[in-house]
Amino acid sequence: MRKVYPDAREALAGLLRDGMTIMSGGFGLCGIPAVLIEAVRESGAKDLTVVSNNAGIDGVGLGVLLETRQIRKMVSSYVGENQTFAKQYLAGELEIEFNPQGTLAERIRAGGAGIPAFYTKTGVGTEVAKGKPTQEFDGETYVMERGLFADLALVHAYMGDHEGNLVYRRTARNFNPIMATAAKVTVVQVEHLVRPGEFDPDHIITPGVFVKRMIALPADYEKRIEQRTVRKREPAAAGGVA
Repeated sequence: MRKVYPDAREALAGLLRDGMTIMSGGFGLCGIPAVLIEAVRESGAKDLTVVSNNAGIDGVGLGVLLETRQIRKMVSSYVGENQTFAKQYLAGELEIEFNPQGTLAERIRAGGAGIPAFYTKTGVGTEVAKGKPTQEFDGETYVMERGLFADLALVHAYMGDHEGNLVYRRTARNFNPIMATAAKVTVVQVEHLVRPGEFDPDHIITPGVFVKRMIALPADYEKRIEQRTVRKREPAAAGGVA
């Protein structure tokens, strides 16, 4: 089965449609499938439900789909860095399903594991639990959350082989591995495409069985930084270094 495609447009050909649910990996701008998101924008698919920790920033990541109003609903944990998101939500133009971050991660993991629902204490007694079933266990109240499973998952990985086995790099791992398991079709953009056997099998995080299509990113692919934070440089000691 051929998994490697020449570009994002071809990798997503025949997969996109109006009203579908898409999972998009990343945290802030770290580990986002930006090239695949751009191909979704170019497709014109609309009325999308997007599951993602956040919605990028204005003009970057999922922010480009908000600008073109292709997203109808976001299932997210944090959206505070995107002004377009806030404007559309406050104007009643965008539906939001907020989740505590750990609950969102577990909903995705559960969906990938075939678990339709689970109970958690997080959110009990708050707006998060409104309208959801509750149950007592050992004298404590828990709220039921449904697993999440999408039509399509868009994922970013550091390295992948032609069979779809994936390795992630540090914090860019974030939501990508669990989303790769929680969709009918998973499409991945990889920074480094290698031949099978070129990395240690013990390092594989996502087995290739979950991956249907892939693209290799160009060498000049720009990984944007959402907020650059560095330490202030200490002043040099008087008289120089001994």
